[in-house]
Amino acid sequence: MSAVAAPRGGFAALAGSTDHKRVAVRIAVTAAAFFAAGGVMALVMRAELAEPGLQVVSTGTYNALFTMHGSTMIYLVITPFALALGLYLVPLHVGAGQIAGARWALGGWWLYLLGGLSMYAGFLTRNGAAAATWGGFDPLSNSVNSPGEGMDLWILGVALATAGELLWAACILRTILRHRAPGITMLRIPVFSWAMTVTALMVIFAFPVLIAAMGLLWYERQYGGVFDGPEGPVAYQHLFWFYGHPVVYVMFFPYVGAVAECVATFSGRRFFGYTAMVASLLLFTSLSMSVWAHHMFTIEGVTVKYFSLMSIALVVPAGIEYFDMIATLWGGAIRLTTPMLFALGFLVQFLIGGLTGIWVGSTVLDYHVNNSYFVVAHFHYTLFAGSFFGAMAAIYFWWPKVTGTLLREGLGRLQFALSVVGANVTFFPMFLLGRDGMTRRVADYPADAGWSTLNALSSIGAACIALAMLVFAANVVVSLRRRVPAGDDPWGGHTLEWATRSPPPRGNFADPLPAVRSYAPLLDRGESS
Repeated sequence: MSAVAAPRGGFAALAGSTDHKRVAVRIAVTAAAFFAAGGVMALVMRAELAEPGLQVVSTGTYNALFTMHGSTMIYLVITPFALALGLYLVPLHVGAGQIAGARWALGGWWLYLLGGLSMYAGFLTRNGAAAATWGGFDPLSNSVNSPGEGMDLWILGVALATAGELLWAACILRTILRHRAPGITMLRIPVFSWAMTVTALMVIFAFPVLIAAMGLLWYERQYGGVFDGPEGPVAYQHLFWFYGHPVVYVMFFPYVGAVAECVATFSGRRFFGYTAMVASLLLFTSLSMSVWAHHMFTIEGVTVKYFSLMSIALVVPAGIEYFDMIATLWGGAIRLTTPMLFALGFLVQFLIGGLTGIWVGSTVLDYHVNNSYFVVAHFHYTLFAGSFFGAMAAIYFWWPKVTGTLLREGLGRLQFALSVVGANVTFFPMFLLGRDGMTRRVADYPADAGWSTLNALSSIGAACIALAMLVFAANVVVSLRRRVPAGDDPWGGHTLEWATRSPPPRGNFADPLPAVRSYAPLLDRGESS
């Protein structure tokens, strides 16, 4: 679909521009605002758990904060930001002047924004915000256990935000498949764009199921008859986890692609094993759509052998991806810039999350740690120690292209150090808490349980993460106020976005595209000159 002319300024430009770059930046800024809100909720929860005995908020408020923190990070931060990267970069990577279906992409932002505001509007209702976990599991979310409008607004918000994300994925996939410049075959698009291809496929196949589940859940709350009976909650879990497991990889693959681009660029080498990487992404995607019920091993009637086998099989494509990354680093002229530091941090820390995924994918071991803080630690090592670090690598790497300026390296390195310390001090003690029997979703714990020291340590780590984010905010403010021009290609990048101006013009490329003979056209040009 062709785009309308972009307004030059004012509210019309903010609300109505269909330039894919503006839409992507709008999504990223909105996600940053929600991230700040979700981070504040996390700090309140960690303050509550720092020592036994309720001292900060009530149990009901804690449950609402718990639900909204998880909902914010999944539906409103990590997933939208991953897709925003694709909206901005994919047209540049494939030589297109605009995203396919630009108006749909803009409409997706409005749905996402309205969905987030709807979820947060629950705090203004008489009974407060939703308090039924980020999955909205029935019967926690039924009209008896979660009365009032807050839960209804949450259901509406999740459905709207998910619909917006579905539109973005469709735009990204159509751009990759139908709007590549002449000469750019599928095996000549960058690793990042392949990562966005499989991400879009998972969104298109899995996200409609969540929207349907939200519709059924709303009907159940109003009229009943959907999830009644002993099998009702299990049926809801099957619907939810068919979305809930693929979304983990939606929040992973784009950041893997960003890290791959950073590793290749700052190693000064062509990405190793490109074809194997593409095959592993496709295999990973197929497997990720078939393992949803490994979250349900403790439920009677689930075919645990099949789902356990499929879960452990994920090790194969993951191993290929890690091998390719390390092989690219091997023998390279490595430059430890801030984006490279965050990329390396992603590789190391996500490995912890991935290996503990094998633990929870084993039925025997999962029976011990299911519904414990071990699962909380595993999840946060994948999404914070992993995907968050990948997101920061992407921000520092592509900030010069988006803004035409450089972020300060000194502040970036300080943020990285604080983030590494904060992430590991916060989340590693949770493995030990889970081993010792602390269950998740609890607002308080007995003083004689032996969990006080580990919880206090985890709360100190959370404060360290908050300090790291304040450093990042200071970096953004300083860098935008006292601008250091970046030039068009400050890193010596390999892909087409570095061949155009910073920031790119409305149609992306003012000059003819360089010849594209591989997935690293600018590296090809440098080697042939």
